[in-house]
Amino acid sequence: MSGSVTTGDGRGRLGSALSGLAVAVGCVLFLGGFVWGAVQYQPYTVPTDSMSPTVDAGERVLAQRIDGAEVRRGDVVVFKDSTWGDLPMVKRVVGVGGDKVACCDGAGRLTINGRAVEEPYLRGNGPASSMAFTAAVPEGQLFLLGDERMGSQDSRVHLQDPGHGSVPRSAVSARVDAVAWPLGAMVDRPRSFAALPGGVSRPGPLKLVVGSVAVGAVLILGGAAYGPVARALSRARGAGAGGGPRRAGAGGGARAAGEGRADA
Repeated sequence: MSGSVTTGDGRGRLGSALSGLAVAVGCVLFLGGFVWGAVQYQPYTVPTDSMSPTVDAGERVLAQRIDGAEVRRGDVVVFKDSTWGDLPMVKRVVGVGGDKVACCDGAGRLTINGRAVEEPYLRGNGPASSMAFTAAVPEGQLFLLGDERMGSQDSRVHLQDPGHGSVPRSAVSARVDAVAWPLGAMVDRPRSFAALPGGVSRPGPLKLVVGSVAVGAVLILGGAAYGPVARALSRARGAGAGGGPRRAGAGGGARAAGEGRADA
């Protein structure tokens, strides 16, 4: 006998077809989302607290693979430069080629080309840097700072190097979009950089990737659950419908027997 659930009007066959379609579409979305994410993103573990509180030491982040030409001010990027130890590092871009980056103004804020920049991602209300500095960023270069300004080893400690502490755009391999573990939040683009020439970068497709995987999982589970649930409901309806006639038959037999005794 077939294990499929059918009804006289064919609704069971339609439900089975739709559940199969849901599973098929779910598999495409689920697996497609994983493949898309693997192509677009690379996980990294941040070993120090130089980007705290945005990213704490030991946290894993998801960084979108990009070309250095796509980097904008405010981006948190993964880069590697021989002057910095030739190891992957995570810092925030605050200046691009042609910028004059300085700190601090009278309110303790970072300035870019003489314009003060609010940095809400910094911890506390102290100055934007523990040391005063001014740097001219060469064309094709990026000036990077850690969000933990009191202890971060960033462009400020390389000011005497060629390029005034900056690194070439080609050194960047990825841009951080979110903290993956422990479960955190998206790494937003600071609004204060949006008003500067060039604006800020657009978020990567991470939300779409996660949405594809989540919707796919729901469709797979829902479609797979249809068969067992429909069979259980069918058995329950069958038991309920069969119970009435059986009870009536038993009662009818008793009445017939009683009438027989009365006639005797």
